[in-house]
Amino acid sequence: MLKIEKAITLNKYGQGLIVSDILADEFTNFALIEKRNYLKDIIALILQSKPMKEDIQSAILESKLKPTFTPCVLLTKGLDNHHLQKIVELPENELNKSLLLLLSLFKISYQRRFKDEKNHPDKWWY
Repeated sequence: MLKIEKAITLNKYGQGLIVSDILADEFTNFALIEKRNYLKDIIALILQSKPMKEDIQSAILESKLKPTFTPCVLLTKGLDNHHLQKIVELPENELNKSLLLLLSLFKISYQRRFKDEKNHPDKWWY
């Protein structure tokens, strides 16, 4: 379960208020299980933000990862939860790339939702 402080930090990232380097630096200090749980939490936020198929290529470009990297190849298979979970299950040496890719996907879908929902009183995170 994502602690409120981390949720707020991720939402700030989604709003463009902080850069991915801050999240990536923190991520490198996590133990393997923490890394996987954090990525799962990001996936939950991604799914809440309702990403679209066309967000995939944008996320790969924004992440600055090569499209041939394993997380990128897996993402191109689709946005269904089971496809996203395969990214979380990659070997540890792929997880930093996975983080950057998932953060990019989150930010793209979040910003679209942010524009639509920011004045909604029940959507405090926006």
